[in-house]
Amino acid sequence: MGDPALERYRGVIPEWSAFLEASSRPEPTVFRLRRGGVAPAVVLERLADQGFRTRPLEGLPAMHQVEDGPYPLSSTVEHWLGLLYVQQASTGVAAPALGPRPGERVLDLCSAPGGKTTHLADLMEERGCLVASEISESRIRGLLGNVYRLGHTGIFTVAADGRGFPEGALFDRVLVDAPCSGEGTLRRSGRAPDPSASFRSHVTRTQSRLLERAVGLTRPGGTILYVTCTFAPEENEAIVDDALERLPVELESLDLPIPHAPGLTAFDGRSYDPRLEGAARIYPHHLDSGGLFLARLRRLGGGEAVAPNGPARTEGGPDGWAPVPLVFPGENVNAAEAEARIHAGVEEITERFGFDGDFDEVGWVMRGGRAWMHTLDAWPMPAWAKGEWRPISVGLRALDFDSRGRTRPSNDFLRWLANRVSERVLDVDRDALERLLRREAVPVTEDDRGPVALRYAGDVIGRGAVTVDGLKSEIPKARASDLRRCLKASGE
Repeated sequence: MGDPALERYRGVIPEWSAFLEASSRPEPTVFRLRRGGVAPAVVLERLADQGFRTRPLEGLPAMHQVEDGPYPLSSTVEHWLGLLYVQQASTGVAAPALGPRPGERVLDLCSAPGGKTTHLADLMEERGCLVASEISESRIRGLLGNVYRLGHTGIFTVAADGRGFPEGALFDRVLVDAPCSGEGTLRRSGRAPDPSASFRSHVTRTQSRLLERAVGLTRPGGTILYVTCTFAPEENEAIVDDALERLPVELESLDLPIPHAPGLTAFDGRSYDPRLEGAARIYPHHLDSGGLFLARLRRLGGGEAVAPNGPARTEGGPDGWAPVPLVFPGENVNAAEAEARIHAGVEEITERFGFDGDFDEVGWVMRGGRAWMHTLDAWPMPAWAKGEWRPISVGLRALDFDSRGRTRPSNDFLRWLANRVSERVLDVDRDALERLLRREAVPVTEDDRGPVALRYAGDVIGRGAVTVDGLKSEIPKARASDLRRCLKASGE
């Protein structure tokens, strides 16, 4: 006998017995390999050396399923380093379906915890501008943890309610990963949620307002992808049907490279726009994963989305985009001072760490006395009116300056530099690393005091410091605790 909460879908879900059987099984672990940096084949080989048996997922590039392993994939050093992201197979469909291209302006309206956001950033190759918006303060912390762990430089994170997201700038593509009743996640909890009528009414109002705001933020010719992880037509086809009737959008049929079912055109006595057959429903038995609904819309009104690598906008332009300044708005430092400080800091880091490369492809912005590194070619912030939103981060925090003006690279920045540094790099073995992570000093022959890059098993893992007491770790406590957990798992 199936879950009573699912019985209402018996007549619309094909292969009902396969659906129920898949829904009753634990969900396998799936992960997406991070683009850039360490080659995918090398990461897979490293996992295999630890005893993980994996296989690629057909139709989902960069995604692999764990068929067997000695401990949770999230307890590997590879996960800690940001070489991979543990992610449901079904959710890996969303970012490719939106179709972002390098150089475009993209908005993720409900972005935490960051699986789809970081997938979008990978597809954009850190070029253009990806705005990640989230309303929940606690979820923003999780989002930033994933953005920084994976080392993404092309993401501008803001705290905002998507229903009232600031207007004034238009995007080429907008993802609406709407809050929902979450029926598609039933394999995690063991049973489908049974939402009340009042919850359904509240959540559908939120979904409708989010989609309406997304359409208003999309340039004519641009793309909106509406996504939920529920089976309920009230939260899926009904929301899109209403948008097709009221808003200047056209539904684009989805031709996904993975098994799926078409959208519904009728349910429980209500008919929907026949075009909704072009939406997609992914059920647990399709990918041995969770459930997902996707509908792709094109904004009407003439024109096309901006071409990749198009000309930079200027402030006050018709689309609301402007170059990212050297000084974050509201900071008590002028542009000349900021430029001099950043230039000196970059030179110091390049010389001290023997950086083999250049920073021609990155931008810098001073905020809070620190230099942030980014690859945004423009941002919309000057066009946004004041309101219930605030900026959180631009790219990665890269350079800190002490009270004497000396430069210290951040842990994220050193991991981003990785094997492109050759000086002031200290290799540590497992015993030394565990002592460092416990905040103990270890003996070192290096006598030049100051910041160093810590390297373990060939990977730069963060910043240390040579002091009068010996070598100490300056990896943040929470990150150090996570790395200790990984070392313990692999040791066992």
